Amino acid sequence: MLGLSRRTASWPGWLPLLALPAGVIPFREDTPPWLFMWSLAFAFFLGLKWTTWWEARDRVPHTAGRSLAYLAAWPGMDAPTFLDSQQQAPVPALREWLWAGLKTTAGIALLWVVAGRVPARQTLVRGWIGLLGLVLLLHFGSFHLVALFWQRLGIAARPIMAKPIRSKALSEFWGKRWNLGFRQLAYDFIFQPLHRRIGVRAAGLLVFVASGLIHDLVISVPARGGYGLPTAYFVSQGIGVALERSALGGRLGLQKGPAAWLYMLVVAAVPAFWLFHPPFVLRVILPFMHAIRAI
Repeated sequence: MLGLSRRTASWPGWLPLLALPAGVIPFREDTPPWLFMWSLAFAFFLGLKWTTWWEARDRVPHTAGRSLAYLAAWPGMDAPTFLDSQQQAPVPALREWLWAGLKTTAGIALLWVVAGRVPARQTLVRGWIGLLGLVLLLHFGSFHLVALFWQRLGIAARPIMAKPIRSKALSEFWGKRWNLGFRQLAYDFIFQPLHRRIGVRAAGLLVFVASGLIHDLVISVPARGGYGLPTAYFVSQGIGVALERSALGGRLGLQKGPAAWLYMLVVAAVPAFWLFHPPFVLRVILPFMHAIRAI
């Protein structure tokens, strides 16, 4: 009865995650693809934020103000850590502020300066440079600045990008350094509940499959093309991690050392065009760049 009551009580935490994207999808035909993409991504983001807050709200001591800050002004998804009033973050060093500012500036330069100087006929190159600038501006730069702001106030807000270039292996890249917001979600809601039932490897692969499906929804559906490519990309990453961790991977040197770093770089970067496929770049990113006067 206790387990049933907990499941019943948790349904309000999942309702926005189902309702918000469902409320956006009917407007696909009447909305520019880039605006539909941002609307759908934001709907998923808000739904997931609410879900993580709902699950953590009774588990850690926190104030109403901190709940509002987590829901409205923090891109991460580690609700228990952010909400916990008993956890204190060290004051960030000046070099952290400078590094975050440099990444933000680099993103702005790529998006509003460099991309516009690429010849108009080289559309994919323009789009990829703009996309790289957008990722630098948001995920690596602005989100890092927001994390430092909260750390300055004593809140344990960890940047969602943890220097991924320093990863020594593919599993470290995806598990400890790249987009820790989604990593936390995947661990809490997919891996943790399933790994004892279906095994660690199967649960880990399922995390990558789920990530691929979500990216297909946010990338391929607005672009009206490239369906399945983001999922194929993340499945390839799951297979790559499984190979790295296998006995064969150990014999091939894929778990540590220069071979492991090179393996990580090749597996993660080479098939990236599956993730951000041409229909997405041409039909979503380039029109968005036009809308913000980047090109």
